Amino acid sequence: MFFASDNSGPVPPQVFEAMARANDGHVSGYGADALSLDVADRLRDLFEAPEAAVYLVPTGTAANVLSLSVLCPPYGTVFCSPVAHIHEDECNAPEFFTGGAKLTLVPGADRMTPEALRASIEGEESRGIHGPKRGPVSITQVTERGNVYAMEELRALTAVARDYGLPVHLDGARFANAAVKLGVSPAEMSWKAGVDICVFGGTKNGLMGVEAVIIFDPAKAEEFEYRRKRGAMLFSKHRYLAAQMDAYLRDDLWSDLARRANARGDQLVQGMKGMGVTIRHDTHANMVFFDATRAVHRALHDAGVAYNIWGTLDGAPEQELMGRLVCDWSLEPAQVSEFLDVLGRAI
Repeated sequence: MFFASDNSGPVPPQVFEAMARANDGHVSGYGADALSLDVADRLRDLFEAPEAAVYLVPTGTAANVLSLSVLCPPYGTVFCSPVAHIHEDECNAPEFFTGGAKLTLVPGADRMTPEALRASIEGEESRGIHGPKRGPVSITQVTERGNVYAMEELRALTAVARDYGLPVHLDGARFANAAVKLGVSPAEMSWKAGVDICVFGGTKNGLMGVEAVIIFDPAKAEEFEYRRKRGAMLFSKHRYLAAQMDAYLRDDLWSDLARRANARGDQLVQGMKGMGVTIRHDTHANMVFFDATRAVHRALHDAGVAYNIWGTLDGAPEQELMGRLVCDWSLEPAQVSEFLDVLGRAI
Protein backbone atom coordinates (compact mmCIF):
# COMPACT_ATOMS: atom_id res chain seq x y z
CA MET A 1 0.00 0.00 0.00
CA PHE A 2 2.49 2.58 -1.24
CA PHE A 3 0.90 5.94 -2.08
CA ALA A 4 3.77 8.27 -1.13
CA SER A 5 4.70 9.35 -4.67
CA ASP A 6 4.51 8.28 -8.29
CA ASN A 7 8.26 8.99 -8.34
CA SER A 8 8.70 5.86 -6.25
CA GLY A 9 7.01 3.39 -8.58
CA PRO A 10 8.80 0.83 -10.74
CA VAL A 11 9.89 1.27 -14.34
CA PRO A 12 7.83 -0.54 -17.01
CA PRO A 13 9.59 -3.44 -18.74
CA GLN A 14 9.26 -1.71 -22.12
CA VAL A 15 11.73 0.90 -20.91
CA PHE A 16 14.38 -1.67 -20.00
CA GLU A 17 13.82 -3.39 -23.33
CA ALA A 18 14.34 -0.09 -25.15
CA MET A 19 17.51 0.63 -23.19
CA ALA A 20 18.84 -2.84 -24.00
CA ARG A 21 18.25 -2.15 -27.71
CA ALA A 22 20.07 1.16 -27.40
CA ASN A 23 22.99 -0.51 -25.64
CA ASP A 24 24.26 -2.15 -28.81
CA GLY A 25 27.52 -0.88 -30.29
CA HIS A 26 29.00 2.59 -30.47
CA VAL A 27 27.11 5.74 -31.43
CA SER A 28 27.70 9.49 -31.35
CA GLY A 29 27.21 11.23 -28.03
CA TYR A 30 25.44 14.35 -26.77
CA GLY A 31 22.23 13.71 -28.70
CA ALA A 32 23.77 13.35 -32.15
CA ASP A 33 22.88 9.65 -32.39
CA ALA A 34 20.11 8.40 -34.67
CA LEU A 35 17.81 7.34 -31.82
CA SER A 36 17.94 10.75 -30.15
CA LEU A 37 17.22 12.51 -33.43
CA ASP A 38 14.35 10.14 -34.17
CA VAL A 39 12.82 10.63 -30.72
CA ALA A 40 12.94 14.40 -31.18
CA ASP A 41 11.09 14.07 -34.50
CA ARG A 42 8.46 11.82 -32.92
CA LEU A 43 7.91 14.32 -30.13
CA ARG A 44 7.40 17.02 -32.75
CA ASP A 45 4.83 14.77 -34.39
CA LEU A 46 3.09 14.07 -31.08
CA PHE A 47 2.83 17.79 -30.35
CA GLU A 48 1.93 18.64 -33.97
CA ALA A 49 4.78 21.15 -33.95
CA PRO A 50 7.20 20.44 -36.82
CA GLU A 51 9.32 23.54 -36.11
CA ALA A 52 9.64 23.01 -32.35
CA ALA A 53 12.99 22.53 -30.66
CA VAL A 54 13.03 19.39 -28.51
CA TYR A 55 15.46 18.56 -25.73
CA LEU A 56 15.77 15.74 -23.19
CA VAL A 57 17.02 16.35 -19.65
CA PRO A 58 17.27 13.97 -16.70
CA THR A 59 15.13 15.73 -14.08
CA GLY A 60 11.98 17.76 -13.75
CA THR A 61 13.82 20.54 -11.96
CA ALA A 62 16.29 20.80 -14.85
CA ALA A 63 13.43 20.91 -17.34
CA ASN A 64 11.64 23.68 -15.47
CA VAL A 65 14.56 25.93 -14.61
CA LEU A 66 16.30 25.68 -17.96
CA SER A 67 12.98 26.54 -19.63
CA LEU A 68 12.48 29.56 -17.39
CA SER A 69 16.06 30.68 -17.90
CA VAL A 70 15.42 31.32 -21.61
CA LEU A 71 12.16 33.14 -20.87
CA CYS A 72 13.16 35.37 -17.97
CA PRO A 73 16.11 37.79 -17.63
CA PRO A 74 17.95 38.12 -14.30
CA TYR A 75 16.06 41.35 -13.56
CA GLY A 76 12.66 39.78 -14.28
CA THR A 77 10.07 37.89 -12.26
CA VAL A 78 8.18 34.64 -12.85
CA PHE A 79 4.50 34.53 -11.93
CA CYS A 80 3.41 31.26 -10.34
CA SER A 81 1.15 29.62 -7.77
CA PRO A 82 2.21 29.74 -4.09
CA VAL A 83 2.49 25.93 -4.13
CA ALA A 84 4.19 25.59 -7.51
CA HIS A 85 7.02 23.08 -7.61
CA ILE A 86 9.39 25.82 -8.80
CA HIS A 87 8.67 27.69 -5.55
CA GLU A 88 8.33 24.95 -2.94
CA ASP A 89 10.52 22.10 -4.13
CA GLU A 90 13.40 23.27 -6.30
CA CYS A 91 15.79 24.83 -3.75
CA ASN A 92 15.86 28.25 -5.46
CA ALA A 93 17.02 26.62 -8.72
CA PRO A 94 14.83 28.96 -10.83
CA GLU A 95 16.51 31.97 -9.25
CA PHE A 96 19.95 30.38 -9.68
CA PHE A 97 19.56 29.33 -13.33
CA THR A 98 17.94 32.62 -14.39
CA GLY A 99 20.81 34.50 -12.79
CA GLY A 100 18.73 36.09 -10.05
CA ALA A 101 15.17 36.51 -11.30
CA LYS A 102 12.56 36.43 -8.53
CA LEU A 103 9.28 34.56 -8.23
CA THR A 104 6.05 36.48 -7.76
CA LEU A 105 3.47 34.29 -6.04
CA VAL A 106 -0.04 34.79 -7.37
CA PRO A 107 -2.38 34.86 -4.35
CA GLY A 108 -4.90 32.07 -3.99
CA ALA A 109 -4.84 28.31 -4.19
CA ASP A 110 -2.95 25.91 -6.43
CA ARG A 111 -5.02 26.81 -9.48
CA MET A 112 -4.35 30.43 -10.38
CA THR A 113 -7.31 32.50 -11.51
CA PRO A 114 -7.13 35.00 -14.37
CA GLU A 115 -8.19 37.79 -12.01
CA ALA A 116 -5.47 37.06 -9.45
CA LEU A 117 -2.86 36.66 -12.19
CA ARG A 118 -3.81 39.97 -13.79
CA ALA A 119 -3.63 41.74 -10.44
CA SER A 120 -0.19 40.26 -9.75
CA ILE A 121 1.10 41.30 -13.16
CA GLU A 122 -0.31 44.81 -12.68
CA GLY A 123 1.51 44.98 -9.36
CA GLU A 124 4.89 44.70 -11.07
CA GLU A 125 6.64 47.30 -13.26
CA SER A 126 5.05 49.86 -10.97
CA ARG A 127 8.40 51.11 -9.63
CA GLY A 128 10.35 51.47 -12.86
CA ILE A 129 13.90 50.13 -12.66
CA HIS A 130 13.57 49.79 -8.88
CA GLY A 131 11.40 46.71 -9.29
CA PRO A 132 11.55 43.56 -11.43
CA LYS A 133 10.49 43.45 -15.04
CA ARG A 134 7.43 41.33 -15.78
CA GLY A 135 8.43 37.86 -16.92
CA PRO A 136 6.88 34.52 -17.80
CA VAL A 137 3.80 32.92 -16.31
CA SER A 138 4.46 29.39 -15.05
CA ILE A 139 1.47 27.02 -14.90
CA THR A 140 1.57 23.56 -13.32
CA GLN A 141 -0.61 20.89 -14.92
CA VAL A 142 -1.45 18.67 -12.87
CA THR A 143 -1.07 21.11 -9.95
CA GLU A 144 0.86 20.31 -6.79
CA ARG A 145 -2.45 19.85 -5.00
CA GLY A 146 -3.70 17.34 -7.53
CA ASN A 147 -6.07 19.61 -9.43
CA VAL A 148 -6.33 19.69 -13.21
CA TYR A 149 -6.92 22.96 -15.02
CA ALA A 150 -9.85 22.65 -17.41
CA MET A 151 -8.97 23.76 -20.92
CA GLU A 152 -10.99 26.96 -20.58
CA GLU A 153 -9.09 27.76 -17.36
CA LEU A 154 -5.76 27.14 -19.05
CA ARG A 155 -6.67 29.30 -22.03
CA ALA A 156 -7.91 32.08 -19.75
CA LEU A 157 -4.54 32.24 -17.99
CA THR A 158 -2.53 32.28 -21.21
CA ALA A 159 -4.84 35.00 -22.53
CA VAL A 160 -3.93 37.19 -19.55
CA ALA A 161 -0.24 36.55 -20.20
CA ARG A 162 -0.69 37.50 -23.84
CA ASP A 163 -2.40 40.77 -22.85
CA TYR A 164 0.93 41.79 -21.32
CA GLY A 165 3.17 40.19 -23.94
CA LEU A 166 4.44 37.58 -21.47
CA PRO A 167 5.49 34.03 -22.40
CA VAL A 168 4.00 30.95 -20.73
CA HIS A 169 5.85 27.96 -19.29
CA LEU A 170 3.93 24.76 -18.54
CA ASP A 171 5.34 22.53 -15.81
CA GLY A 172 4.08 19.20 -17.11
CA ALA A 173 5.69 16.77 -14.70
CA ARG A 174 2.29 15.02 -14.76
CA PHE A 175 1.40 16.25 -18.25
CA ALA A 176 0.21 12.80 -19.36
CA ASN A 177 -2.14 12.41 -16.39
CA ALA A 178 -3.75 15.77 -17.15
CA ALA A 179 -4.09 15.13 -20.89
CA VAL A 180 -5.71 11.75 -20.28
CA LYS A 181 -8.01 13.22 -17.64
CA LEU A 182 -9.16 15.97 -20.02
CA GLY A 183 -9.24 13.77 -23.11
CA VAL A 184 -7.12 16.21 -25.11
CA SER A 185 -4.02 15.90 -27.27
CA PRO A 186 -0.59 17.17 -26.24
CA ALA A 187 -0.90 19.93 -28.84
CA GLU A 188 -4.28 21.04 -27.48
CA MET A 189 -2.88 21.29 -23.95
CA SER A 190 0.25 23.16 -24.98
CA TRP A 191 0.83 25.48 -27.92
CA LYS A 192 -2.78 25.46 -29.08
CA ALA A 193 -3.71 26.73 -25.62
CA GLY A 194 -1.08 29.47 -25.72
CA VAL A 195 1.92 27.76 -24.09
CA ASP A 196 5.42 28.77 -25.28
CA ILE A 197 7.54 26.10 -23.58
CA CYS A 198 6.13 22.82 -22.32
CA VAL A 199 7.66 20.14 -20.13
CA PHE A 200 6.49 16.67 -21.15
CA GLY A 201 7.18 14.70 -18.00
CA GLY A 202 8.28 11.10 -17.94
CA THR A 203 9.77 10.32 -14.54
CA LYS A 204 6.53 10.60 -12.54
CA ASN A 205 4.76 8.50 -15.16
CA GLY A 206 7.05 5.48 -15.02
CA LEU A 207 10.31 6.39 -16.74
CA MET A 208 13.66 5.90 -15.05
CA GLY A 209 14.55 9.56 -15.32
CA VAL A 210 13.93 11.77 -18.35
CA GLU A 211 11.82 14.81 -19.21
CA ALA A 212 11.27 16.40 -22.60
CA VAL A 213 11.33 20.16 -23.07
CA ILE A 214 9.31 21.29 -26.08
CA ILE A 215 10.15 24.84 -27.20
CA PHE A 216 7.59 26.04 -29.71
CA ASP A 217 9.64 29.09 -30.69
CA PRO A 218 12.81 27.68 -32.30
CA ALA A 219 14.51 31.08 -31.83
CA LYS A 220 15.01 30.06 -28.19
CA ALA A 221 16.77 26.81 -29.13
CA GLU A 222 20.38 27.98 -29.26
CA GLU A 223 20.19 29.69 -25.88
CA PHE A 224 18.63 26.58 -24.33
CA GLU A 225 21.43 24.44 -25.71
CA TYR A 226 24.10 26.67 -24.18
CA ARG A 227 22.29 26.81 -20.86
CA ARG A 228 21.76 23.05 -20.79
CA LYS A 229 25.49 22.48 -21.31
CA ARG A 230 26.53 25.17 -18.83
CA GLY A 231 24.09 23.74 -16.31
CA ALA A 232 25.70 20.27 -16.55
CA MET A 233 22.50 18.75 -17.94
CA LEU A 234 23.76 17.58 -21.33
CA PHE A 235 24.32 13.81 -21.14
CA SER A 236 27.24 12.45 -23.12
CA LYS A 237 25.56 9.02 -23.40
CA HIS A 238 22.37 10.73 -24.47
CA ARG A 239 21.02 7.61 -26.15
CA TYR A 240 19.98 6.23 -22.75
CA LEU A 241 17.71 9.22 -22.18
CA ALA A 242 16.38 8.82 -25.70
CA ALA A 243 15.78 5.09 -25.21
CA GLN A 244 13.46 5.79 -22.30
CA MET A 245 11.51 8.33 -24.34
CA ASP A 246 11.49 5.91 -27.28
CA ALA A 247 9.65 3.35 -25.15
CA TYR A 248 7.35 6.07 -23.77
CA LEU A 249 6.23 7.07 -27.25
CA ARG A 250 5.82 3.56 -28.69
CA ASP A 251 2.19 2.42 -28.84
CA ASP A 252 1.22 5.48 -26.76
CA LEU A 253 2.73 3.97 -23.62
CA TRP A 254 2.76 7.48 -22.09
CA SER A 255 -1.03 7.68 -22.16
CA ASP A 256 -1.54 4.05 -21.16
CA LEU A 257 0.55 4.48 -18.01
CA ALA A 258 -1.26 7.69 -17.11
CA ARG A 259 -4.62 6.07 -17.71
CA ARG A 260 -3.76 3.27 -15.28
CA ALA A 261 -2.63 5.70 -12.59
CA ASN A 262 -5.70 7.90 -13.07
CA ALA A 263 -8.00 4.89 -12.85
CA ARG A 264 -6.57 4.00 -9.46
CA GLY A 265 -7.09 7.62 -8.41
CA ASP A 266 -10.74 7.35 -9.45
CA GLN A 267 -11.07 4.11 -7.49
CA LEU A 268 -9.67 5.81 -4.39
CA VAL A 269 -11.99 8.81 -4.67
CA GLN A 270 -15.12 6.76 -5.18
CA GLY A 271 -14.31 4.42 -2.32
CA MET A 272 -13.39 7.22 0.09
CA LYS A 273 -16.44 9.32 -0.77
CA GLY A 274 -18.58 6.26 -0.10
CA MET A 275 -17.20 6.26 3.45
CA GLY A 276 -17.91 9.96 3.93
CA VAL A 277 -14.26 11.01 3.79
CA THR A 278 -13.72 14.65 2.80
CA ILE A 279 -11.88 14.88 -0.53
CA ARG A 280 -10.19 18.21 -1.12
CA HIS A 281 -11.03 18.52 -4.82
CA ASP A 282 -13.02 16.96 -7.64
CA THR A 283 -10.64 17.47 -10.56
CA HIS A 284 -8.15 14.81 -9.52
CA ALA A 285 -6.02 12.75 -11.86
CA ASN A 286 -3.73 10.40 -9.95
CA MET A 287 -3.38 12.41 -6.72
CA VAL A 288 -5.97 12.50 -3.96
CA PHE A 289 -5.89 14.95 -1.06
CA PHE A 290 -8.17 14.15 1.88
CA ASP A 291 -8.91 15.17 5.45
CA ALA A 292 -8.94 12.74 8.36
CA THR A 293 -8.36 12.85 12.07
CA ARG A 294 -4.92 12.18 13.46
CA ALA A 295 -6.31 8.94 14.92
CA VAL A 296 -7.24 7.72 11.44
CA HIS A 297 -3.83 8.70 10.06
CA ARG A 298 -2.16 6.81 12.89
CA ALA A 299 -4.20 3.71 12.15
CA LEU A 300 -3.27 3.87 8.47
CA HIS A 301 0.38 4.37 9.35
CA ASP A 302 0.32 1.44 11.77
CA ALA A 303 -1.20 -0.73 9.03
CA GLY A 304 1.77 0.00 6.77
CA VAL A 305 0.21 2.54 4.40
CA ALA A 306 2.86 4.91 2.97
CA TYR A 307 1.65 8.41 2.08
CA ASN A 308 2.28 12.05 2.97
CA ILE A 309 0.62 13.86 5.86
CA TRP A 310 0.57 17.62 6.44
CA GLY A 311 1.44 17.56 10.12
CA THR A 312 2.75 15.00 12.58
CA LEU A 313 1.27 11.87 14.11
CA ASP A 314 1.96 13.28 17.57
CA GLY A 315 -0.85 15.32 19.06
CA ALA A 316 -4.56 15.39 19.71
CA PRO A 317 -6.18 12.34 18.07
CA GLU A 318 -9.29 14.27 17.07
CA GLN A 319 -7.42 16.96 15.13
CA GLU A 320 -7.91 16.80 11.36
CA LEU A 321 -4.90 16.67 9.08
CA MET A 322 -4.58 16.64 5.32
CA GLY A 323 -3.17 13.57 3.63
CA ARG A 324 -1.98 12.97 0.07
CA LEU A 325 -2.29 9.71 -1.82
CA VAL A 326 -0.50 9.37 -5.17
CA CYS A 327 -1.15 6.49 -7.56
CA ASP A 328 1.51 5.29 -9.96
CA TRP A 329 0.99 3.19 -13.07
CA SER A 330 1.86 -0.11 -11.37
CA LEU A 331 -0.80 -0.06 -8.64
CA GLU A 332 -3.34 -2.85 -8.99
CA PRO A 333 -7.05 -2.49 -8.11
CA ALA A 334 -6.59 -5.04 -5.32
CA GLN A 335 -3.99 -2.83 -3.64
CA VAL A 336 -6.36 0.12 -3.64
CA SER A 337 -9.13 -2.10 -2.30
CA GLU A 338 -6.83 -3.23 0.50
CA PHE A 339 -6.18 0.39 1.44
CA LEU A 340 -9.91 1.16 1.40
CA ASP A 341 -10.56 -1.80 3.69
CA VAL A 342 -7.95 -0.51 6.15
CA LEU A 343 -9.39 2.99 5.96
CA GLY A 344 -12.90 1.70 6.55
CA ARG A 345 -11.81 -0.06 9.74
CA ALA A 346 -9.94 3.06 10.91
CA ILE A 347 -12.84 5.48 10.55
